[in-house]
Amino acid sequence: MPKDFQFRGKTLEELREMNLSEFAKLLDSRKRRSLMRGLTDAQKKLLSKIRDGEEYVKTHARDMVILPEMVGTTIGVHNGKDFIDVEIEPRMIGHYLGELAGTRKSVDHSAPGLGATRTSKHVPLK
Repeated sequence: MPKDFQFRGKTLEELREMNLSEFAKLLDSRKRRSLMRGLTDAQKKLLSKIRDGEEYVKTHARDMVILPEMVGTTIGVHNGKDFIDVEIEPRMIGHYLGELAGTRKSVDHSAPGLGATRTSKHVPLK
């Protein structure tokens, strides 16, 4: 039997009924300060598109705190090169969008290049 979602003792419906300042009181200090100082222009634009009912929105606002009204939408978060699609779920509330779209990828090294020295060309058997 799956347990219903709760964030700091509040259900998703209760969170959606709260205004921004009430919700900010449930967050940790860094995110609360970010919301209480006001949203940036890019964050306001993102929020207005979500409130208009758009199902998919692209954004560069990686510093946006995920709010309860964003749950259920898909947001394309820019990682510096591409837009990474992130489907917002209730468990993501209170995190930053940038946490969900990594900016670094693993490097797969291959054989040494043209100008490699003799020692770097050495490939061990094991």
